[in-house]
Amino acid sequence: MRTVDAAGLPIGDEHPPRIMGVLNVSKESPYDPSVFDDPGEAAAYVDDELIDQGADIVDVGLESANKRFEVLSAEGELERLETAVQTIESVSGDAVFSIETRYHEVAEEALDRGFDMVNDICGFADPEMPRVCAERDVAVAKMASPPDLTRPGAIEDVDDIYDALSLNGFTDKTLVDPAFGGWSEDKTLADDRETFRRLREFRGLGYPILVSINRKNFLREVAGRSTEEALPVSLAATSMAVERGAHVIRTHDVAETRDAALIGHEFARSRVRERDAGDVAVEELDVTAPAEARRHLDRLGAADAADAARDAATGVFELGGLSDGDVGALSTAAARSGATVVVGDGGDDQAARGDVAPRSDGGNDSGPGGRRALLFGTPRALVGLPERVDDRSEASDGLVAALDTITEAVE
Repeated sequence: MRTVDAAGLPIGDEHPPRIMGVLNVSKESPYDPSVFDDPGEAAAYVDDELIDQGADIVDVGLESANKRFEVLSAEGELERLETAVQTIESVSGDAVFSIETRYHEVAEEALDRGFDMVNDICGFADPEMPRVCAERDVAVAKMASPPDLTRPGAIEDVDDIYDALSLNGFTDKTLVDPAFGGWSEDKTLADDRETFRRLREFRGLGYPILVSINRKNFLREVAGRSTEEALPVSLAATSMAVERGAHVIRTHDVAETRDAALIGHEFARSRVRERDAGDVAVEELDVTAPAEARRHLDRLGAADAADAARDAATGVFELGGLSDGDVGALSTAAARSGATVVVGDGGDDQAARGDVAPRSDGGNDSGPGGRRALLFGTPRALVGLPERVDDRSEASDGLVAALDTITEAVE
């Protein structure tokens, strides 16, 4: 995972999560507390409610991208840019200033007049956008979107979102944003929740991740909260997003979101970050499922990515109520597939790995529930277990059904 330098602010795994506060100079934007058309009032809001509360980045929006509104042309956005420029010139605090736009002309003008980075909500649908950002050596957030400047973010399926983020390539300082929220009529709350569940997959692109989930409907619906009541669900999701690999959190609730992000960062699992070991770099990837591994394999151009990914994660299942015959059949099947079985018998645990046989003395079944075992292995090993239980006289129907359940879960 690369680290992106955004006007001196490092963004990446080696650094704390960054908070992106929001300022809108668009009267149609739905969140009233962040909307201004007076530069002086806007600057005071940025200083007091964003920077002083912990915002590292201030994202300035020139229009609302909500599907209910007609989009502005590049000329229309440029007419509003003067207010944005006067605002950042009046801010006394220190932050990275990002211009939210889909047009390279607007990005170019904003960067020339004091902005530090770009938030492209059409994901390089304007093919000149990456050129402008690369030539000026600035960070650019790239939101997943179809190749259409008239409507950002209307992508439902997670795989399509992932593919859209590759549109027109990347700059060296790109951040990727999978685009949560009501950007289209077709995108459902279930689509957003599935994208959130699979957030780690976007790490496979190799660029830092930006998420904008503040008070979003897909979170509010879970708890049955209105927008005004939705701060707690946003904060819970923020911690989860950072733990799953997000690096920048875009929000209207800066102080609270900062705290939640720091908690997620603190309790994310410890990994070896990218280091040079002599002439060789090493990094422990944040992979918990085969789908996540497949994204990294795709990035490397591995031809057998789908098959190899099945060996990149381990599943652990506990089985109970096993007879001695079940234990023997399970141990033999595990040896054939490459899975591992650890069998317990009261307080005296017995491990069976490979061809190690279970107890043969016909002894205590460890209570009326039978014996218990832990079964663990890669998806490739676990999926093949039912077919490898070939001695059905020893294996109960219950064991076969349990292994079928495991196969279904792993696949």
